Amino acid sequence: MTRNILHSSLLNASFSIFFQIFCRLITFTINAFILRNVESEVLGIMNVRLLLLESTLLFFSKESITRAALSSTTQEKNKCNWAQLVNQMWITVPMCCILSLPCLYIWLNFLSPVDEAYESAYRFGCYAMGFSCIFELTAEAPAFIGQVFCFVKLKVILDTLHIFIRSVVFIVLVMNNKDIAIYAFGIAQLTSCLTIILGNYGFFYFYIKRLTIYRNDRKKNDNDENQIVKKFGPYYENMNDFPFTSVHDMVPGVIKNSGSIFNSDLNKLVLSFIKQGVLKQVLTEGERYVMSVSPVLSFSQQATYDIVNNMGSLAARFIFRPIEDSSFFYFTQTIARDIDLQEQKKEKVKEASQVLRNVCKGVTSIGLIGFVFGQSYAGTVLLLYGGHDFVAGGLPELLLRWHAFAIVLLAVNGITEGYMFATNTSKQIDTYNYYMAIFSVTFLILSYQLTNFFGPVGFILANCCNMGLRICYSFSYIRKQFKNMDENPLDGLIPGRIFITILIASGVACKYSEYEILPYSMLYHVLFGGLFTFITLLSWGYENKHLLIIAYQKFCSRSKSD
Repeated sequence: MTRNILHSSLLNASFSIFFQIFCRLITFTINAFILRNVESEVLGIMNVRLLLLESTLLFFSKESITRAALSSTTQEKNKCNWAQLVNQMWITVPMCCILSLPCLYIWLNFLSPVDEAYESAYRFGCYAMGFSCIFELTAEAPAFIGQVFCFVKLKVILDTLHIFIRSVVFIVLVMNNKDIAIYAFGIAQLTSCLTIILGNYGFFYFYIKRLTIYRNDRKKNDNDENQIVKKFGPYYENMNDFPFTSVHDMVPGVIKNSGSIFNSDLNKLVLSFIKQGVLKQVLTEGERYVMSVSPVLSFSQQATYDIVNNMGSLAARFIFRPIEDSSFFYFTQTIARDIDLQEQKKEKVKEASQVLRNVCKGVTSIGLIGFVFGQSYAGTVLLLYGGHDFVAGGLPELLLRWHAFAIVLLAVNGITEGYMFATNTSKQIDTYNYYMAIFSVTFLILSYQLTNFFGPVGFILANCCNMGLRICYSFSYIRKQFKNMDENPLDGLIPGRIFITILIASGVACKYSEYEILPYSMLYHVLFGGLFTFITLLSWGYENKHLLIIAYQKFCSRSKSD
């Protein structure tokens, strides 16, 4: 495979960030509409209970399989053939069917009950989530193929359409009848999953037909290669290893298989990721599980926490997560899991170290900016979003300020843990699973206890403690791996002196604005913060000119290739 993995990862991250911003704007617009037109208890049922069911089913059905399969496509060590990979990806469908039975039973019978007025709609919503997850996973094979062969725009565009269609269907139904919000939520989910299925299979149907024409033209006109590439575009170049001749090949048992149905080495890695996935899901969605199992918060309080939590984790969702996913893909394709770094190609190890250092510097700087400015603008953002009634009492503002602190830890944990997962051997993953078990139990205990003492803020404090433990473990792994190398990628976590000085000064100035300017004019307060944000970004750019030059060069090269 001669495609540029680093370029693909960077392109995937940039497109993901752009479209994630677009998607989140749509989502927040809908939530703002619901907040003003639908009861908060309904919002808690949809955004906490039902989305937790979707997250649980999709994560446990596909996460471990996809991550293990990505590792098997690395250039250094192919673990299995494409027939086995396709079979592996289709396991996600029966897995989801099996998982949906106990999950639906638990969601309908064992979790804290909903009000009788919403019981019928809640039952429909649960079934709708289960069926939509099963349908969506029937497209997991082409989605995985698109990721491996660097079709970076495909997944991002389809995810965007998925969100957009779900949003439009939901808004239309709710505007006609506000009392059917939960029914509308389920119907919109079922409708939008068709986007993923039709989009993935439709793309490869037309792409494979055109790729066949491209290959035939290449054979007839060997001397006119540049002209042929110009005619067909860059997505058909360097695709000699693309093994599919029809979308039927993406169905299990169709493509020729010289080996066993499933690869034993890959299955071992899948089992390791399953163990890890259970613990990671508990850590990721732990507060929602606690809220759902134990009635520590009412559905109205859950809705408030979820809204603020979504706002507080904006950076994690549309900046850190795309960067983490793209970095994971890049590191899996660059660093071999089972070979010591000293025995691998020095150029690739050095490149991977520089990428890790630069990404650490970028996400840490973003996290620090979010923390500093979040202390002065949390109340303003919530007031504009939810209105005076929503911010009354001060709880939403307090939650968002604590989330601003958690952003820094999210930034560091995401990239360091992502690198660790991408380069761990099966044995190392199993070892980490024991630590994850300790982290998970600690997190759940802290969540329950701290919530009883501090209310919803306790969830954020428990998350901070959990991320701190995971960061320490990731640091230890990375230092140990690069111990005998002339590289220390964790240096990127240390901000520059000029940047940190300007950032502190900006924080003080914006606090002054919050107390002295905001009571008289919200507009001037916002403009004041915008000015200091611009100054802070300028200071970062001055200290990191080389990164801006690299980004500019990548952008120019992408524009020329397009």
